[in-house]
Amino acid sequence: KHNSRSVCDEETLDQIRKERNMSPLSFIIIVYRLYLLYFAVYRASKCVIVTFLLMNLHIIGLSPFPGCDNVICVWNVGTGELVYQLSDAHPDLIYSVSWNKDGSAICTVCKDKALRVIDPRRGTVREKVHEGTRPMRAVFLANGKILTTGFSRMSERQVALWDTKDLSEPMIVQEMDSSNGVLLPFYDPDTNMVYLCGKGDSTIRYFEITDESPYVHFLSLYSSKEPQRGAGFLSKRGVDVNKCEIARFYKLHERKVEPISMTVPRKSDLFQGDLYPDTASLEPALLAEEWISGQDASPLLVSLSGGYSAPPSKHGRDTLRGKPKLLSQDSGTGTTAPSAPSSNDLLNELLAEMKALRAVVLAQNQRIELLERQLARIEDGDV
Repeated sequence: KHNSRSVCDEETLDQIRKERNMSPLSFIIIVYRLYLLYFAVYRASKCVIVTFLLMNLHIIGLSPFPGCDNVICVWNVGTGELVYQLSDAHPDLIYSVSWNKDGSAICTVCKDKALRVIDPRRGTVREKVHEGTRPMRAVFLANGKILTTGFSRMSERQVALWDTKDLSEPMIVQEMDSSNGVLLPFYDPDTNMVYLCGKGDSTIRYFEITDESPYVHFLSLYSSKEPQRGAGFLSKRGVDVNKCEIARFYKLHERKVEPISMTVPRKSDLFQGDLYPDTASLEPALLAEEWISGQDASPLLVSLSGGYSAPPSKHGRDTLRGKPKLLSQDSGTGTTAPSAPSSNDLLNELLAEMKALRAVVLAQNQRIELLERQLARIEDGDV
């Protein structure tokens, strides 16, 4: 259950839009589509893992989470089409899904303690990983390796590095501590740094990944007084290069979200090129149709020198190119099509529908809270 209702307020959304230098119309359409996805999942009483393919904004991997169907679906969000569905790859709950750099494979970890490297267009590789039964996480690295977090048989938290060419044993396994919180890995492919945020922890550890043994090198940690319930990782395009900010987290508390900035102290006011290698841009390297046909490509890169500016209008046109089929209406009446609505009309329409959906969700939350209180009284014997 999620009690933090201030996460998606207007001020927060506007701040994110400005950080990513997106036009208001493009941003509101993306938020609208994600809100519809959330609402559909909420109505079905399901939670999902959603992960975008970096080199193509129109491809999205969607995986049902606990209590669902253990299915991975790949969608073309530009058209709303279901491209691939992997329904037999996982016998149990899926804990984590991550794309690799060029979009040729995804890695998943499951409750059956298996790491799977899956080409959604071809087949599956399977191998055991951490011995503990608690939830695991996995993320693809830029060099093709896979970093996993999990638990040992003695319930000690672990970090492991795997070579996809040989999954028989890990390249290295590091014991962390004996805490119960799941370690959430956040990977920065530009600097090869991994940040580990543990649920219930008040610290964020960060490591550097290298090609030399021991491969995973501990750097430092950030600590605070309050524990975190979760965390989000801002895209590198949104960091403040003028302040030498290399990462920004959004730490989830019980009733608020706290931004946490990771900076490197530098005396010079010049652009620090060693801190900011070229990063993935918003320009897709492939069209969705090209990826579906079997082509692979690494993300197109862009320099952060002088700050990042999104492409002026191409992204907006791609987003508006076609409504998802799930939202389409029957047009077979034979009447003349009406003229296209203006940007302001479309924006107002989307905002009105979002407010209506939000009101329904809040009403559902109140209903759930009422039922929970009634259930608690029954369990306590008051009724």
